[in-house]
Amino acid sequence: MKVLVIASSPNADGLTAACAESSRLGIVDGRSPARVINLNEFGIERCAVCDNGWGPCLAEHRCKLKDGFAQIQEMFAQAEGYVWVTPVYFGEPSEAFKAFFDRLRRCESTKSGSQKSALSEKPVICIAAAGGSGNGAVTCLAQMERLVKQLGARPIDFIPVTQKSREYQLETIHDALVGMCTPPPVKHNELPLSARKRRRPPGRSRRSRRSTHEGPPRG
Repeated sequence: MKVLVIASSPNADGLTAACAESSRLGIVDGRSPARVINLNEFGIERCAVCDNGWGPCLAEHRCKLKDGFAQIQEMFAQAEGYVWVTPVYFGEPSEAFKAFFDRLRRCESTKSGSQKSALSEKPVICIAAAGGSGNGAVTCLAQMERLVKQLGARPIDFIPVTQKSREYQLETIHDALVGMCTPPPVKHNELPLSARKRRRPPGRSRRSRRSTHEGPPRG
Protein backbone atom coordinates (compact mmCIF):
# COMPACT_ATOMS: atom_id res chain seq x y z
CA MET A 1 0.00 0.00 0.00
CA LYS A 2 1.47 3.35 -1.09
CA VAL A 3 0.73 5.87 1.67
CA LEU A 4 0.90 9.64 1.34
CA VAL A 5 1.62 11.54 4.56
CA ILE A 6 0.45 15.17 4.49
CA ALA A 7 1.99 17.49 7.11
CA SER A 8 1.03 21.16 7.37
CA SER A 9 3.23 22.96 9.87
CA PRO A 10 6.07 25.41 9.22
CA ASN A 11 7.91 24.04 12.27
CA ALA A 12 10.24 21.30 11.08
CA ASP A 13 11.11 20.22 14.64
CA GLY A 14 7.73 20.49 16.35
CA LEU A 15 5.02 18.08 17.45
CA THR A 16 3.43 17.90 14.00
CA ALA A 17 6.74 16.88 12.43
CA ALA A 18 7.20 14.21 15.11
CA CYS A 19 3.73 12.83 14.34
CA ALA A 20 4.53 12.72 10.62
CA GLU A 21 7.79 10.87 11.31
CA SER A 22 6.02 8.32 13.54
CA SER A 23 3.55 7.82 10.71
CA ARG A 24 6.38 7.22 8.25
CA LEU A 25 8.06 4.69 10.55
CA GLY A 26 4.76 2.84 11.02
CA ILE A 27 4.21 2.66 7.27
CA VAL A 28 7.73 1.32 6.73
CA ASP A 29 7.31 -1.22 9.53
CA GLY A 30 4.05 -2.22 7.85
CA ARG A 31 6.18 -3.05 4.78
CA SER A 32 4.72 -0.27 2.64
CA PRO A 33 6.26 2.70 0.81
CA ALA A 34 5.73 6.12 2.39
CA ARG A 35 5.82 9.58 0.85
CA VAL A 36 5.90 12.54 3.24
CA ILE A 37 5.23 16.10 2.08
CA ASN A 38 4.69 19.41 3.86
CA LEU A 39 1.98 21.65 2.40
CA ASN A 40 3.87 24.73 3.56
CA GLU A 41 6.55 24.01 0.96
CA PHE A 42 4.15 24.20 -2.02
CA GLY A 43 2.86 27.76 -1.72
CA ILE A 44 -0.81 26.75 -1.83
CA GLU A 45 -3.12 29.74 -2.27
CA ARG A 46 -6.61 29.85 -0.83
CA CYS A 47 -9.58 29.17 -3.11
CA ALA A 48 -10.39 32.17 -5.35
CA VAL A 49 -14.10 31.21 -5.65
CA CYS A 50 -13.90 31.77 -9.41
CA ASP A 51 -16.56 33.36 -11.61
CA ASN A 52 -19.96 33.13 -9.90
CA GLY A 53 -18.76 30.71 -7.24
CA TRP A 54 -17.42 27.83 -9.31
CA GLY A 55 -14.59 27.53 -11.80
CA PRO A 56 -13.28 24.46 -13.66
CA CYS A 57 -13.33 22.58 -10.33
CA LEU A 58 -17.05 21.88 -10.84
CA ALA A 59 -17.08 20.51 -14.39
CA GLU A 60 -13.45 19.59 -15.03
CA HIS A 61 -12.41 18.75 -11.44
CA ARG A 62 -9.25 20.80 -11.60
CA CYS A 63 -8.19 24.14 -10.15
CA LYS A 64 -7.11 26.95 -12.44
CA LEU A 65 -4.80 28.59 -9.90
CA LYS A 66 -1.16 28.08 -10.82
CA ASP A 67 0.71 26.79 -7.77
CA GLY A 68 1.60 23.42 -6.29
CA PHE A 69 -2.00 22.21 -5.96
CA ALA A 70 -2.18 20.17 -9.18
CA GLN A 71 1.02 18.32 -8.29
CA ILE A 72 -0.33 17.29 -4.89
CA GLN A 73 -3.73 16.37 -6.37
CA GLU A 74 -1.91 13.92 -8.62
CA MET A 75 -0.11 12.48 -5.58
CA PHE A 76 -3.53 11.86 -4.01
CA ALA A 77 -4.65 10.00 -7.13
CA GLN A 78 -1.57 7.75 -7.07
CA ALA A 79 -1.65 6.99 -3.34
CA GLU A 80 -3.54 4.03 -1.86
CA GLY A 81 -3.84 5.42 1.65
CA TYR A 82 -3.30 8.68 3.54
CA VAL A 83 -2.21 10.27 6.78
CA TRP A 84 -3.27 13.88 7.42
CA VAL A 85 -1.30 15.65 10.14
CA THR A 86 -2.01 19.23 11.17
CA PRO A 87 -1.14 21.51 14.05
CA VAL A 88 -4.14 22.93 15.89
CA TYR A 89 -4.74 26.66 15.66
CA PHE A 90 -7.83 28.07 17.40
CA GLY A 91 -9.35 24.58 17.50
CA GLU A 92 -8.98 24.17 13.73
CA PRO A 93 -6.51 22.73 11.20
CA SER A 94 -3.70 24.98 10.04
CA GLU A 95 -4.22 27.65 7.39
CA ALA A 96 -2.10 25.69 4.91
CA PHE A 97 -4.20 22.58 5.55
CA LYS A 98 -7.48 24.45 5.05
CA ALA A 99 -6.26 26.22 1.90
CA PHE A 100 -5.33 22.94 0.24
CA PHE A 101 -8.29 20.83 1.33
CA ASP A 102 -10.84 23.54 0.50
CA ARG A 103 -9.66 23.32 -3.09
CA LEU A 104 -9.28 19.53 -3.13
CA ARG A 105 -12.84 19.16 -1.86
CA ARG A 106 -14.18 21.34 -4.69
CA CYS A 107 -12.32 19.28 -7.30
CA GLU A 108 -12.92 15.77 -5.96
CA SER A 109 -16.24 15.75 -4.10
CA THR A 110 -18.04 17.19 -7.15
CA LYS A 111 -17.40 14.04 -9.19
CA SER A 112 -20.45 11.88 -9.86
CA GLY A 113 -21.67 8.93 -11.90
CA SER A 114 -18.80 6.86 -13.29
CA GLN A 115 -16.33 9.42 -11.96
CA LYS A 116 -15.22 8.91 -8.39
CA SER A 117 -13.16 10.94 -5.99
CA ALA A 118 -9.47 10.04 -6.13
CA LEU A 119 -9.84 9.27 -2.42
CA SER A 120 -12.89 7.04 -2.76
CA GLU A 121 -12.80 4.18 -0.23
CA LYS A 122 -9.10 4.70 0.42
CA PRO A 123 -8.07 4.51 4.11
CA VAL A 124 -7.06 7.64 5.99
CA ILE A 125 -5.77 8.39 9.49
CA CYS A 126 -6.20 11.94 10.79
CA ILE A 127 -3.90 13.43 13.45
CA ALA A 128 -4.38 16.75 15.25
CA ALA A 129 -1.26 17.96 17.08
CA ALA A 130 -2.05 20.56 19.74
CA GLY A 131 1.46 21.58 20.70
CA GLY A 132 0.70 24.79 22.59
CA SER A 133 -2.06 24.78 25.18
CA GLY A 134 -3.16 21.31 24.17
CA ASN A 135 -6.69 22.54 23.61
CA GLY A 136 -8.80 22.18 20.48
CA ALA A 137 -7.55 18.82 19.19
CA VAL A 138 -10.98 17.21 19.33
CA THR A 139 -12.77 20.06 17.54
CA CYS A 140 -10.01 20.04 14.93
CA LEU A 141 -10.50 16.33 14.34
CA ALA A 142 -14.25 16.88 13.95
CA GLN A 143 -13.54 19.19 10.99
CA MET A 144 -11.13 16.65 9.53
CA GLU A 145 -13.78 13.96 9.87
CA ARG A 146 -16.20 16.01 7.76
CA LEU A 147 -13.53 16.33 5.07
CA VAL A 148 -12.95 12.56 5.07
CA LYS A 149 -16.67 11.97 4.54
CA GLN A 150 -17.04 14.65 1.86
CA LEU A 151 -14.07 13.29 -0.09
CA GLY A 152 -15.36 9.72 0.07
CA ALA A 153 -12.36 8.28 1.91
CA ARG A 154 -12.55 5.50 4.50
CA PRO A 155 -11.70 6.65 8.04
CA ILE A 156 -9.40 4.39 10.05
CA ASP A 157 -8.62 6.51 13.12
CA PHE A 158 -8.67 10.07 14.51
CA ILE A 159 -5.77 10.69 16.89
CA PRO A 160 -5.39 13.77 19.13
CA VAL A 161 -1.86 14.52 20.36
CA THR A 162 -0.66 17.05 22.94
CA GLN A 163 2.71 17.68 24.53
CA LYS A 164 1.53 15.77 27.61
CA SER A 165 0.38 12.75 25.60
CA ARG A 166 3.21 12.95 23.09
CA GLU A 167 5.23 9.94 24.24
CA TYR A 168 2.47 7.35 24.14
CA GLN A 169 0.50 8.89 21.27
CA LEU A 170 3.52 8.72 18.99
CA GLU A 171 3.51 4.98 19.65
CA THR A 172 -0.23 4.93 18.94
CA ILE A 173 0.36 6.62 15.58
CA HIS A 174 3.11 4.17 14.69
CA ASP A 175 0.97 1.15 15.59
CA ALA A 176 -2.08 2.55 13.78
CA LEU A 177 -0.08 2.82 10.56
CA VAL A 178 1.39 -0.65 10.94
CA GLY A 179 -2.17 -1.93 11.30
CA MET A 180 -3.45 0.03 8.31
CA CYS A 181 -0.64 -1.19 6.06
CA THR A 182 -0.60 -4.83 7.16
CA PRO A 183 -3.16 -7.04 5.41
CA PRO A 184 -5.14 -9.40 7.65
CA PRO A 185 -3.77 -12.95 7.79
CA VAL A 186 -5.29 -15.40 5.35
CA LYS A 187 -6.58 -18.59 6.96
CA HIS A 188 -6.05 -21.61 4.74
CA ASN A 189 -7.94 -24.91 4.77
CA GLU A 190 -10.52 -23.71 7.24
CA LEU A 191 -14.13 -24.12 6.23
CA PRO A 192 -16.76 -21.68 7.50
CA LEU A 193 -19.02 -22.91 10.29
CA SER A 194 -21.95 -23.35 7.91
CA ALA A 195 -19.89 -25.65 5.68
CA ARG A 196 -18.65 -27.67 8.64
CA LYS A 197 -22.22 -28.22 9.77
CA ARG A 198 -23.22 -29.46 6.32
CA ARG A 199 -20.44 -32.06 6.42
CA ARG A 200 -21.87 -33.71 9.57
CA PRO A 201 -23.58 -37.02 8.68
CA PRO A 202 -27.36 -36.60 8.92
CA GLY A 203 -29.27 -38.22 11.75
CA ARG A 204 -26.29 -38.60 14.07
CA SER A 205 -25.99 -36.41 17.11
CA ARG A 206 -22.79 -35.91 19.05
CA ARG A 207 -24.17 -38.10 21.82
CA SER A 208 -24.89 -40.99 19.44
CA ARG A 209 -21.39 -40.73 17.97
CA ARG A 210 -19.86 -40.92 21.42
CA SER A 211 -21.90 -44.01 22.23
CA THR A 212 -20.45 -45.93 19.26
CA HIS A 213 -16.99 -45.69 20.76
CA GLU A 214 -17.88 -46.57 24.34
CA GLY A 215 -17.78 -50.33 23.75
CA PRO A 216 -20.03 -53.00 25.30
CA PRO A 217 -21.34 -52.46 28.82
CA ARG A 218 -19.24 -53.88 31.57
CA GLY A 219 -20.65 -56.70 33.72
